[in-house]
Amino acid sequence: MADGGLPWRYDEAGNVTVASPAKEVREFDTAEGPRAFVLERAIIADFGLIRAWRGDRHGNLVFKDSARNFNPLCAMAGRVTIAEVEELVEPGELPPIDVHLPGVYVQRVLPLTPEQAAMKRIEKRTVRARGGQG
Repeated sequence: MADGGLPWRYDEAGNVTVASPAKEVREFDTAEGPRAFVLERAIIADFGLIRAWRGDRHGNLVFKDSARNFNPLCAMAGRVTIAEVEELVEPGELPPIDVHLPGVYVQRVLPLTPEQAAMKRIEKRTVRARGGQG
C-alpha cells in the first residue's frame, strides 16, 4: 500500500488506467521501539448529515445504540455538519459525560417532530420462522 500502484480505475478491457500514488511513511517511537507507519489522508466531505437521539441547540449530541458507530465520524469529516435531533433539550441538560459528539463539530441543528423522529426508514425488523427456510 505504501508503494502505491493499487488499481483505482480500469478501462473496458480490464486494464488499470489509474493506480494509487505512493504514500508517505514516517517512523514513530512506540513502546517496542521505532516503527514505520503509512500516513493516510483524511476524508473531507462538504456536508455531514447525521441523526442524533438527543441534543441541544449548541450541537452537543447523544447517539443511541449503533448510531454511535458512524455518526460522530461523519460529523467530524464534514465541512458543514447538519444534525437531525429526535429530542432537543436545553443547553446544560445533557451531562457532559453523556455527550458523544461536542458541538464544535456541528454547525446546524434541526429538531424533528415526533412523527419525523418515529420514522426510521433504515431501521427494519425482519423475522423468519425458526428452523425453516424463508
